[in-house]
Amino acid sequence: MRLKISFLLAALWLFVSPSFLFAGNVRVSDDTDECLECHRTVTPGIVADWENSRHSKVTLSVAMKTGTLERRVSCATIPAGLGDTAVGCAECHTANSSSHEDTFEHNGFDVHIAVTPEDCAICHPAEEKQYRGNLMSMAYPNLKGNPLYRKLMDTVNSVATWENGKTEAGMPTTATENLSCLVCHGTKVEVKGMKTRETKLGDMDFPVLTGWPNDGVGRLNPDGSKGSCSACHTRHAFSISEARKPEACAACHKGIDVPAYRVYSVSKHGARYKDMNNKWNFEAVPWEAGKDFTAPTCATCHVSLVTADGETVVKRTHRMNDRNAYRLLGLIYAHPHPGSPDTTVIKNSAGLHLATELTGEPVSAFLIDKKEQGRREAEMKRLCLCCHSTQWTDNHFDGIKNAIKTTNAMTLSATRIILDAWDKGLASGLPDNIFDEGIERMWVEQWLFYANSVRFAAAMSGADYGVFDNGLWYLSKNMRQMSELLKLMESARPHGKQQKNRQ
Repeated sequence: MRLKISFLLAALWLFVSPSFLFAGNVRVSDDTDECLECHRTVTPGIVADWENSRHSKVTLSVAMKTGTLERRVSCATIPAGLGDTAVGCAECHTANSSSHEDTFEHNGFDVHIAVTPEDCAICHPAEEKQYRGNLMSMAYPNLKGNPLYRKLMDTVNSVATWENGKTEAGMPTTATENLSCLVCHGTKVEVKGMKTRETKLGDMDFPVLTGWPNDGVGRLNPDGSKGSCSACHTRHAFSISEARKPEACAACHKGIDVPAYRVYSVSKHGARYKDMNNKWNFEAVPWEAGKDFTAPTCATCHVSLVTADGETVVKRTHRMNDRNAYRLLGLIYAHPHPGSPDTTVIKNSAGLHLATELTGEPVSAFLIDKKEQGRREAEMKRLCLCCHSTQWTDNHFDGIKNAIKTTNAMTLSATRIILDAWDKGLASGLPDNIFDEGIERMWVEQWLFYANSVRFAAAMSGADYGVFDNGLWYLSKNMRQMSELLKLMESARPHGKQQKNRQ
């Protein structure tokens, strides 16, 4: 009997497709099976990631049978050909092939390299639509397409030289931009011909892509779509658990200009996460407060479907600004959130692509109104009330508003110093680059580094990040240094030099 069982097991190993076994006993399509036969040898790490993913273990027909709250896909019906097999290589990399400029013939298949939100929308249309309305999806054009911020980007990325007693800066290269701001904002991925490359399986032809690799949130894709789902759900695991953990956000929200992860790490929420996250359930859908987790992460507040006692607290959204009443980062003054994700349409009275005047007044026509601000704040507060009292929550949000008022006032004071420098001809000012001279760079630090730190510290209870770690101390110190530098510049100016008339 034992011999017979051994023989049957051996036969099973020989005659059942290895792909069937490795996909968690979920059948893979014939096309994906062909991909796996080669890629287990060529890219074993990618295959291993996918084999551990939910895509390899659950078919759409099974996924669609779950309850509305538990469902992880948003398609109304099962897309053709996807019901009874795993979501594998071919299902993603051959989808919408006619729309992709990076599509190429590969071992008998029309394959594209960059899988995009449009491809993911086959199964996740609601999430893709929400993401299109998200400020992140426009991160590339909002930076590169804004003439003012483009100059800031050029200032950051240019190679400075010292010639004839003065500093000169040339235009930065695309390669430098791709390794700098566009790592997070997203690159423009373009096809520049074909190239034959040597592989483990012989010579093969592949598209030559510029702006690749990149997982930036606003990446311009070869099919015309914007963004990358892999920014949060790293390919090829596409993990909801990963996206719910703050480390996923830290990739782009950790630096001095966007210190969200740093602030979270020193907060009480961050302390609870560090101590308890190995006991939390990051896979559960819906995500139940008090059962699956006991302190929020970034995703809890900005993305996730959260329930408590069987009731929905907030719905899932991939428009990450849905619960944000204010825009706090990457701008001169904090202000009500923009109404459109395309901020290049915004112009102030001076014609600058800014949501405020240089003196701080909001350009209200392009921003959400007080009613919408109230709705968003109320939604965020519902999350807080899962753990905190009404008084605690209300006082916390009052603190955020005070931080906005304080940092905007300190930024305005620094701006008045800059305006004075421009008026006196001590810095070039508009219409030239307003970010590149020494005193102008100090002004940039006032709002891009120090004001941001204070706002985030207030929003997420970030302790010293609001004071001595790039906080209030540096806001006041920097302004004092700016004023003293302005006086030095005035005293050093050649006698009789005319002031500049600023229009």
